[in-house]
Amino acid sequence: MYFDSPIGVLAIRFESSAVCALNFLHQPVSKGEARRQIMTALMREVCAQLQGYFSSSTRPFSIPVRLKGTDFQQRVWRALQQIPAGEVRTYGQLAQQLHSSARAVGNACRHNPVPIIVPCHRVVSAGGLGGFCGRTDGAEVGLKRWLLKHEGVELPVLGAA
Repeated sequence: MYFDSPIGVLAIRFESSAVCALNFLHQPVSKGEARRQIMTALMREVCAQLQGYFSSSTRPFSIPVRLKGTDFQQRVWRALQQIPAGEVRTYGQLAQQLHSSARAVGNACRHNPVPIIVPCHRVVSAGGLGGFCGRTDGAEVGLKRWLLKHEGVELPVLGAA
């Protein structure tokens, strides 16, 4: 399924009545391709919740997700879902909470299959913005900066890369 958002087109995949992947597309989808989508009730709900997020970032997601990863990644992703909109945590803070290392937390964030819904963008480095979707520069970091600003986060790291 494709969702046209203020930050570009999102490609969303489903498995067993749950969202299993969300990817940022860096090129538009043809109108014909977008129209061929047959919308299920779950897809309509995902669209409604994403529209709610982009119109008011304080609305929490209650979309069913199917997250495939290691036990540690699952723990990190559950912790990410507990960070409220408009707040951030550092990789180190999450690492301390999970009795792990900041690098391991960052690696789990990097492998998050459903960014935005599982808000890995709310995790920053102690000295700056940190990375997003496995990148520390470029379009992905710009997306993280946009998402944090949309949620009302005003940090010095918003200007840093």
